[in-house]
Amino acid sequence: MTPLKADAIPALDSWGTVADIGSEILDGECAASGKMIHGAPTDAVSCGFFAVTKGKFRMTYPFTEHAVVLEGSLTLTDEGTGVSTTYTAGEGWFVEKGAVILWDVHSDRFVKNYLAVV
Repeated sequence: MTPLKADAIPALDSWGTVADIGSEILDGECAASGKMIHGAPTDAVSCGFFAVTKGKFRMTYPFTEHAVVLEGSLTLTDEGTGVSTTYTAGEGWFVEKGAVILWDVHSDRFVKNYLAVV
């Protein structure tokens, strides 16, 4: 078992920017970091921590994801439906593979824990 607690976020590895992992940066640096708990992003099932700095970017989801916010706040907009929702620590979402989501990160750093299924 791996405990997932907001007050125990592990040291995260630099992943470059969100552009380096397939997103389109619209505003800000959007520096990305993370730590895998299970599998790799290309595996059928993976789980990990993901962090990003303040900014805006567009992501076409390469997997189906369930995520829970551990730190910070952001607004996600589903560009297919136009629905926007703001999330803070303790809140989460589910998004299907192929959805185009606009991320607007309000805090200096945003961290989530996620489970992804390809």
